[in-house]
Amino acid sequence: MSQSRRMSLVEAVTNVVVGYVLAVATQIVVFPWFGLVVSIGNTLAIGAIFVITSLLRSYVLRRLFDRWP
Repeated sequence: MSQSRRMSLVEAVTNVVVGYVLAVATQIVVFPWFGLVVSIGNTLAIGAIFVITSLLRSYVLRRLFDRWP
């Protein structure tokens, strides 16, 4: 059964949102261990850049795999 484009996008967005929350939480805990001082605002902004990249990557890969016989 083939997944619709809309459901591919919903899956990709859900995956990215969950990953974003985990990444930000991990950064808040791990950065200080390495002596990195980053404000919450900067952490969120850096994460947002990666969210856009990850969302596009997930969607494109899902569509490619959906076409693969």
